[in-house]
Amino acid sequence: MAFSVPLLVAPSPPTAARADAPVADAELVAQLQRGSEAAFRTLVARYQDRIYQTALALLRSPEEAEDVAQEVFVEVYQTIGQFRGEATLSTWLYRLATSGALKNRRRSRAKKRLAYFTGLLGLNHAEAPDHAHPLALLEGQQQLQLLLERVARLPDAQQVAFTLRHEQELSYAEIAAVLRTSVPAVESLLFRARQTLRQYL
Repeated sequence: MAFSVPLLVAPSPPTAARADAPVADAELVAQLQRGSEAAFRTLVARYQDRIYQTALALLRSPEEAEDVAQEVFVEVYQTIGQFRGEATLSTWLYRLATSGALKNRRRSRAKKRLAYFTGLLGLNHAEAPDHAHPLALLEGQQQLQLLLERVARLPDAQQVAFTLRHEQELSYAEIAAVLRTSVPAVESLLFRARQTLRQYL
């Protein structure tokens, strides 16, 4: 493809990306596969905020969420030619975002464990900064902070399902498509997540 991947900036309000009549996702994919730079800009404008917010909900770090969002669009740029439409474009993007965020979190945990053990050995006295959710910093709501911490401790599948349902407002069917599972399985994941979280409300 001839176009280059644009750098992502701070997410703009979703309404700003839809000033004109939107191109249907299927047509957008077709244009992307033909190498349209304008189509790639449209894709970023349409989905950047949703991808960023999904990653932020899982990582609670604006900087890391921006990195994941950038990686998602780079991957789309590199692999759009292989997209065959088995899932919708939005499902594919959410799948890339959640997978990227979980990989990022595992890398971050590994780094923190390394920092902890090297600290014990006196090899490194620097501590990794803790990232708090912006709402918790702004409003100082201890209950919200506790809830977010508990959400972060849920098993990966429960956390992704909870995030997509309550922060991205996806339907059960859409979540099932992202997780490649059934609607009853999604219902079970959400039920268990809510049961766990209710203990701390």
